Amino acid sequence: MKNTELKCAVQAILFASGAPVPLETISRALEQKPKQTQLILDELIREYSSEEYGIKIVRLEDSYQMCSKREYGEYIRRVMDIKRNAPLSQAAMEVLAVIAYNQPVTKAFIEQVRGVDCSGVVGSLAAKGLIEEKGRLELPGRPLLYGTTDNFLRCFQLEGLDNLPAIQNQEKSGADKSVNEKKFSDGDKNKEESGNNKKDRSKENDFTVTLI
Repeated sequence: MKNTELKCAVQAILFASGAPVPLETISRALEQKPKQTQLILDELIREYSSEEYGIKIVRLEDSYQMCSKREYGEYIRRVMDIKRNAPLSQAAMEVLAVIAYNQPVTKAFIEQVRGVDCSGVVGSLAAKGLIEEKGRLELPGRPLLYGTTDNFLRCFQLEGLDNLPAIQNQEKSGADKSVNEKKFSDGDKNKEESGNNKKDRSKENDFTVTLI
């Protein structure tokens, strides 16, 4: 097959699929080596990045998908009568960040990190196709494991999880220890020192994640 014919075949495959297609699958269909298929896809990505096109080809880890460009989303909504999706809440973004950076994780792990029940948020993210079940943890009760989806990568314009923005560690600034000038008995002093040690051990690191 000529290069032009191969490019046309790749476009037809991606257009007809409507979902991410693995590089290996495209290569088998074209009867080409993955390296050669990769070169064709890279060329198409460059071509579709031009302002002449309203669609583009995106890479999602080892898969590729054809989709519309963001700036023409409003025109598509008018035709398809699709309402603009409500933005994710702060709670949803926090849960999504915990899953994205630690996957696969259980709901119990998410709740331990956030300190609140996350059942509703997890269900909402799954309904939006941003997270999915990744199996079960081999522990009593076999809790479900959750991870992100290809739709998550597409929505946040990431080629893969390696492209997630770095986490910015921010150590919590606890209140300064007050110095008590009062004299304590040996027993009271031991109790206070024990309490302070417990407080020191309970300090945790906090972080802020910004997803783009």
